[in-house]
Amino acid sequence: MLGEDVMGALSAVDTVEIQILVDNSTDGLSTTPGNVESEFVGATRRGLRAASGRCLCCAVHGLSCMITVSRGDTRHAVLFDSGPEDYAFERNTTRLGADLGKVESIVLSHGHWDHSGAMFLALDGIRARNGAREVPYYAHPGMFRTRGMKLPNGNVRQMDDVPSIADLTSRGARVISTSEPRTFLDDMFIVGGEIPRVTPFERGMPGQVRRTEDGTGWEPDELLMDERWLAVHVKDKGLVVFSACSHAGIVNVLTHARASFPSIPLYAVMGGLHLSGANEEIIPQTVEALKAFKLTTIAAGHCTGWRAMSALAATFGDKVLAPTAVGKRFTF
Repeated sequence: MLGEDVMGALSAVDTVEIQILVDNSTDGLSTTPGNVESEFVGATRRGLRAASGRCLCCAVHGLSCMITVSRGDTRHAVLFDSGPEDYAFERNTTRLGADLGKVESIVLSHGHWDHSGAMFLALDGIRARNGAREVPYYAHPGMFRTRGMKLPNGNVRQMDDVPSIADLTSRGARVISTSEPRTFLDDMFIVGGEIPRVTPFERGMPGQVRRTEDGTGWEPDELLMDERWLAVHVKDKGLVVFSACSHAGIVNVLTHARASFPSIPLYAVMGGLHLSGANEEIIPQTVEALKAFKLTTIAAGHCTGWRAMSALAATFGDKVLAPTAVGKRFTF
């Protein structure tokens, strides 16, 4: 739970714009709500005159968003994750015309490779355009443990580590590694603290393990306590919550955000809901529980999975469900 001093410090913004840089899907043709711009419409707005494969972004398993807030004449931009690898990040940021030089801080949502694999490239791109200034980088101490997935045969498939504090520092990041909530950039953003697990059905990431402290074996790590949400408060609307993978469970995420700011209504949630794979079993409970939050927008993508997306569409309709995709631009 946030302390009173942090709760009071979150400042409302006039607008927030979210550019999807990396996601699992690409969809430039489907119609969108009025506050969502598709990849192709965005390309036309930026001056595209002839359709060509040379203008296309690519989809890949991972997530990265550039989030820009404004209040009066003040604007701040944050990079939320970097996606899994350099190729997609570089291709998509270039073709979307994303100005990385405007990014003032980076938030890594949790310690998984599909959210951190292009982080060095992102840091290099930001600092090449910002006069080589250091970049504040928000992380949780638990992100830096080596992780893996236990396979049915008992073996462990190891995951790539996220970039270390030492390596990030050497590339110009100023790493703020803490489990506590923090507001930053004129108190227009907040990264939450550890998410309490209160629902009976959201169980984390079944089968995940991490290296023991002595490095000799593996131990259960299904709860991923290093995962955190990012949020902004949009004036006259409410909280827009970014949950990159929702390993904590999206109901736990939103319950924590609402409890942290009880006087501010929840307005939108964006990111991966991780209702694929083993978590497909909890789709019905999750969709039912989401009704209570009365969200205006559910912008689900990345690891949500098609079965969950179908259930969300059937329950909430396209006035609420606005799936994310590479190149989409959301404005609240």
